[in-house]
Amino acid sequence: MVSDQKPAQARGLEGVVVASSALSLVEGTVGRLSYRGYNIDDLAEKSSFEEVTYLLWYGELPTAAQLKDFSGKLRAARKMPALAEQVLRVLPLEGEPIDALRTVVSALALADSDVDNTSREAVIEKGTRLAGLFPTIVAAYHRLREHQEPIAPREDLSHAANMLYMLTGTVPQDAQTNALNAYLVLAAEHSLNASTFAAMVTISAVSDYYSGIVTAIGTLRGVSHGRANEKAMDMLMEIESPDNVESFVDHALATKRRLMGMGHRIYKTRDPRAKHLAHHAQNLARIVNDTRWFDIANRLDEMSASHPYFAERKLYPNVEFYSAPVLYGLGLAPDLMPAAFACSRIAGWTGHILEQLADNRIIRPSADYSGPEPRAYTDVADRG
Repeated sequence: MVSDQKPAQARGLEGVVVASSALSLVEGTVGRLSYRGYNIDDLAEKSSFEEVTYLLWYGELPTAAQLKDFSGKLRAARKMPALAEQVLRVLPLEGEPIDALRTVVSALALADSDVDNTSREAVIEKGTRLAGLFPTIVAAYHRLREHQEPIAPREDLSHAANMLYMLTGTVPQDAQTNALNAYLVLAAEHSLNASTFAAMVTISAVSDYYSGIVTAIGTLRGVSHGRANEKAMDMLMEIESPDNVESFVDHALATKRRLMGMGHRIYKTRDPRAKHLAHHAQNLARIVNDTRWFDIANRLDEMSASHPYFAERKLYPNVEFYSAPVLYGLGLAPDLMPAAFACSRIAGWTGHILEQLADNRIIRPSADYSGPEPRAYTDVADRG
């Protein structure tokens, strides 16, 4: 007997399991995150973005030889293709870097004669190419909009150091490189977040890898996702001084204004990534002898631990909250931050695309119809 009972809706697919993944485990109730079994605390302190990307794509941490080979491929992919530079030079300079990144990826798909090849080897090759190239695209567009010429990448620098070098023209200090590397590691993967799931939906329709990445970038651009770090920095700048934190929070709560970077769909305790970014934010603030932004963020953090509003709703700083002063302390303008997020998250996107392709079925959920009952069509002349 077939039941007419409709399944319960899950707004935003909350609590709905739609896939099996070996990439990351997000334990929201205890505030723990791991990539393929490795605790994020260890990876953030001891690993590199290159090593983590290899782990996500290949399933194991690389040997020294494997890491050297993989890092070499990423470094070789940094050089800007002529087509990408041509596209960047004709784009409006008023846009945000994440918009330019999305557009260039679409253009690169047109130039790939093997665009529809979604074998594991082909996807890893394309993923390596884009992961190496993303920082070059982002830095080049940023410099062009600042009326400066792009800086060519250097193959002798690490992924994080080269990204900062292309943005500023100066080889970064170790503390700066370490801070960006930690951010890239911490933001590389986070289960079925919105942009990752969007990429999976695209790939499930047997589309090409580039389309999956473009979909992910477009989703990451959302204020509730990848632009949260940008908006968190805007909020810190609006607060302006640690002395203004209490009054700002009181007004925000009274007017039901969202505090950017506070709270998370999964974590009901502190985001395990936040403490690492807080440490680097404080360290960078000391280097430049300007602790204002860290002090504001830290005061907000302290309030979340003591204010009853935050305690009742289990709202704590998330990864975007402290990534804002970290990236700003590295010289990134707020609207550069979502693009920096993409430079990291391409590792996770590609890992999930590989998993989707390994056992693919088009993702096609159902909807509960809430429209009118069946009704007769009337000729236009008879409609009153």
